[in-house]
Amino acid sequence: MHGPFESRHPLVGLIDEISRLNGRLKSTFAVARRAAGLNDSEMMVLNAVVEAERPVTVPQIGRSLGNPRQIVQRAATALIAAGLIEPLANPDHKRAPLLTGTAAGIALKRRADAIADEAAAGLAAGLDPAALRAATIELRGLRRQLEDRLRRG
Repeated sequence: MHGPFESRHPLVGLIDEISRLNGRLKSTFAVARRAAGLNDSEMMVLNAVVEAERPVTVPQIGRSLGNPRQIVQRAATALIAAGLIEPLANPDHKRAPLLTGTAAGIALKRRADAIADEAAAGLAAGLDPAALRAATIELRGLRRQLEDRLRRG
């Protein structure tokens, strides 16, 4: 293995680091997902639905998370069957219902959040909370810029 490739585009380097970090964090926080009894895709969709500012559709979740609609649909179908999310009529689209969390889904998500918060507290010991918040804001801004560009084509 060689050292860092300084000639790489900065965005490629960032993607590599985010991918590596994502893998580490998924394994660290798997305890919360296991406690919820959900697989990765189901937890991802439950998070997306419960944390959304307003009800969302499967295609919106897929676009937001960069996942194929079919994977999101399978997870959403399982969550609906489990009573954790529910479909609502979508006045803008007959075949893409809006999804919202049920009381049971929100409660399950909050229990998983509490377990994740405990794991995060141990993991983040010694890290600067202000730096973590700043990194979150920067990454969110970058994601939104990229999403805007992708939407515009």
